[in-house]
Amino acid sequence: MAKIDQFRAYFAGGGARPSQFVVSINFPTWVTVPTPGQATQFLVKAASLPASIISPIEVPFRGRISKIAGERQFANWNVTVLNDNDFLIRNALEQWSNGILNHTQTNGRLAPTDYAIDLQVQQLDRNDKAIKTYKFVNAFPQQISDIQLDFGNMSSVEEFQVEFSVDYWEVVSSTDQITS
Repeated sequence: MAKIDQFRAYFAGGGARPSQFVVSINFPTWVTVPTPGQATQFLVKAASLPASIISPIEVPFRGRISKIAGERQFANWNVTVLNDNDFLIRNALEQWSNGILNHTQTNGRLAPTDYAIDLQVQQLDRNDKAIKTYKFVNAFPQQISDIQLDFGNMSSVEEFQVEFSVDYWEVVSSTDQITS
């Protein structure tokens, strides 16, 4: 029979907390909004650690289906941003998006190396030490959500979601390193 002390031994460090994280969004060098990358560490309200998806291939054999491992798929990465009065992060993201494909014309940067950037999320312990770091490779903003305006909403800060398209993610550092 398991004892409470045995159970608690598995929570060394108090357990990972969903509120202890930091997001680093670097912007392409041609985005001219001042220091939006530093602001993301404070104004990104929510993010996620990435999912790992290997789609099965179903192979029929004599009336049964056998599943074998297929290809890995990388889902888009979503973050929620608190909007400041200067629209600092929003302006930078809109400029980034407009540089990929112009709002008024059908031109923009063609080479992915000109607009795709590596992004990062770190899970922190309660002393702000990084305990796991994920890097999202070749990311760019695929969708910047709307901001709801409402006369009746008087006690909250505006926020918006950003969906980043990513080629893949990898673990950069961890106390329990995953090898590729």
